Amino acid sequence: MSSRPPFDATASFKYTESPNPAWKLGDGLQATNPQAEQWKKDEQKGWKTWDMDKTPSRDRYKLLTSAIGPRPIAFVSSLSADGVPNLAPFSYFSMVADNPPLISIAFTLPQVKPKDTRDNIKATKEFTVNIISEPWIEAANVCSVDAPPEIDEWILSGLTRVPSDIVKPPRVKESAVSLECELFHFQDICPPGSDLVTNSFILGLIKRVHIRNAVLAEGGNTVDPEKLRPVARFGGQTYARLGDGFELSRPAWKDIADAVEGLTSQVNGKA
Repeated sequence: MSSRPPFDATASFKYTESPNPAWKLGDGLQATNPQAEQWKKDEQKGWKTWDMDKTPSRDRYKLLTSAIGPRPIAFVSSLSADGVPNLAPFSYFSMVADNPPLISIAFTLPQVKPKDTRDNIKATKEFTVNIISEPWIEAANVCSVDAPPEIDEWILSGLTRVPSDIVKPPRVKESAVSLECELFHFQDICPPGSDLVTNSFILGLIKRVHIRNAVLAEGGNTVDPEKLRPVARFGGQTYARLGDGFELSRPAWKDIADAVEGLTSQVNGKA
């Protein structure tokens, strides 16, 4: 990787037009630019299909983590029942709801070694999720090491502990967004027809949200993605940063109902 260009810390997130600003109802994929033209042309290469029931677990993992992305990363701080700290990143992570405020994390369970974070949350029912940003990604990445449970990843990373308000696990000072969470639901997952637990799924109830003032958008009630500089995951060893963004308004039915009726009549008339 040393032959690759250096990381450009000056690059920033910016808004652009959407890829096809002239798109209208019923247009589907329009080859209005070179990217779209190539996308349409690539249909001629066909599709490759995987039968998940016949695909080995290791191959499923590689395939799905490369195809489903970019994924946000939960950098989870937890404590064991004996008070041993743990810090680890997980990319099977998402926001689930705002009422109640819930996040989800899934843990893949290797048979040779349990996931400390999973065991800690099940035992203590508390944890914090810290959002990773570009300036300290290497410090977060080192915490993915398969260390013995007695090893303190905080020491490996050099990151700074900050006391939480209502849960015992600390949050990460370097993180611009930290969530104090309590366990809301825990579910072990087994493959169909098997009693072997291969994954665990949790829902976390967010009790406190801590956000650096420096990353808040104008008005102070939302986060500015350009200032947050979040990092996401693809497959293998690949991380990703934000590039350009664009806005698309959600259609209101009252605004498109007549056009949809006309389009439907036109399509049905051709059938």
